[in-house]
Amino acid sequence: MLSDRQTHMHQVLKNNGFFLTDQEAENIEIADFGLNDFETTGLYLYTYENNHRYCAKELYLAPGQTCPEHRHPPVNGQDGKMETFRCRKGIVYLYVEGDATPSISATLPAGREATYSAFHQIILRPGEQYTIAQDTKHWFQAGPEGAIVSEFSSTSSDENDIFTDPEITR
Repeated sequence: MLSDRQTHMHQVLKNNGFFLTDQEAENIEIADFGLNDFETTGLYLYTYENNHRYCAKELYLAPGQTCPEHRHPPVNGQDGKMETFRCRKGIVYLYVEGDATPSISATLPAGREATYSAFHQIILRPGEQYTIAQDTKHWFQAGPEGAIVSEFSSTSSDENDIFTDPEITR
């Protein structure tokens, strides 16, 4: 049986032309990063495929919801995860290492501001995409209407991600 949050993402995807079977919907993940503040810091995700060569996911962020700053380092002599985000719906404010944008569009989660350090802003609108190199600090936030993002990457190993916020668990 689907949780309320799984049902919500399933319906959001369906309403926007992304169809998951009922069995697939049971595998929708709800990531709150151990902070118990899902509405502010969290995301919904569905992994289509994650194998030793590649990974494909659908991400949904509610309006203003943030995926916190992290990086994908090399692991056991293997390159870290490289990923491409393609915005499908809404606006995504993506931040990566580099020259800081003087005035960013996102709002940092209250009380956690010190855990963010990447402020080079890239704004993704539907049909736009950006590729993040391995081991690059990044974070992203949905615009006022929420956002659906397709992620295409090398193999994903969430347990090896390094978050700048020491309170985060994945």
